[in-house]
Amino acid sequence: MIDEFYMKRCLFLAKKGIGYTSPNPMVGCVIVHKNEIIGEGWHKRYGSSHAELNAIKSVENTSLLSKSIIYVNLEPCNHYGKTPPCSELIIKYKIPKIVIGVKDPNNKVDGKGIEKLKKHGCEIKINVLKKDCINLNKRFFTFCEKKRPYVILKWARTKDGFIAPLYERNKSGKIYWISNSLSIQRSHKLRSIEDGILVGVNTIINDNPSLTLRKWNGKSPRRYIIDPNLKINNKTKVMKDKYPLTIINSHKNLTIKNKKWIKCDFTKTSNILEILYKENIQSVIIEGGSKTIQYFIDENLWDEARVFTGEKKFFEGIREPKLDAKEIYQEKIGNNKLNIYHPI
Repeated sequence: MIDEFYMKRCLFLAKKGIGYTSPNPMVGCVIVHKNEIIGEGWHKRYGSSHAELNAIKSVENTSLLSKSIIYVNLEPCNHYGKTPPCSELIIKYKIPKIVIGVKDPNNKVDGKGIEKLKKHGCEIKINVLKKDCINLNKRFFTFCEKKRPYVILKWARTKDGFIAPLYERNKSGKIYWISNSLSIQRSHKLRSIEDGILVGVNTIINDNPSLTLRKWNGKSPRRYIIDPNLKINNKTKVMKDKYPLTIINSHKNLTIKNKKWIKCDFTKTSNILEILYKENIQSVIIEGGSKTIQYFIDENLWDEARVFTGEKKFFEGIREPKLDAKEIYQEKIGNNKLNIYHPI
């Protein structure tokens, strides 16, 4: 049980990097000497030093490293990227035992770090809290193993199951809010964690959203719009603002300043995810509309659904997507409710 105790600390530390480490995984590291933590660290953001280096730097008496155990929730890397390999660092300081949560699925690592450490006489223990370690980096694992982003479906619904009024009844050009202010803030917080956000062109035409963070501090996700026939008006917020935007369409590849068009074959929904994969998007929130979300559901190309339920009733309007799923989480947010679902 002692290994699980220190691995939980690794996971706690790793989670501090959520929203900032992508496309790298979240990693935490703890160094233990005689059942006492003498160093710890985590990967704080992409391009910065890795968790193992930060943990080693925090150790006051480095002579103890050769008699210590290092805990890390993901296999130490064995390749040069933005930083040197962590496996070489462990070997350099002669740390004799490494306890690892799970093997790294990235083909640049994928057991090579473990193999190198073993060759240099290190004792290795692996798969400690394996499920928890995979779950923390579910976006990274999906990206590496399925060659697509982790797909999150998100919508807000009324008590009677509508996501919007009939369009002809909403001609004001303003978004018709179903959620309360706390749910909107939560939605923006969730946006700040993910790499990308994607909507269909009708959502832009009917609601004119910004698709940025305004109710939460953090980084905005990269914005993608499915617009096969290039119907977006240049006067919409997403076309006029300073933030990057990518329009996935049937006609052209083009870049003008911070706006980009990528041509796509729409015969399969998976082709959209292939574009996002090539764009290095590890996770994407699909926020609408109902038809767009349903395409991903029907082709079983989703990993999580976040559904906010408000107090209003429409009695008629645009129905929410049809989802066959299991609920894994429920929370009250004021007079609203958040449910999270996974595929069955």
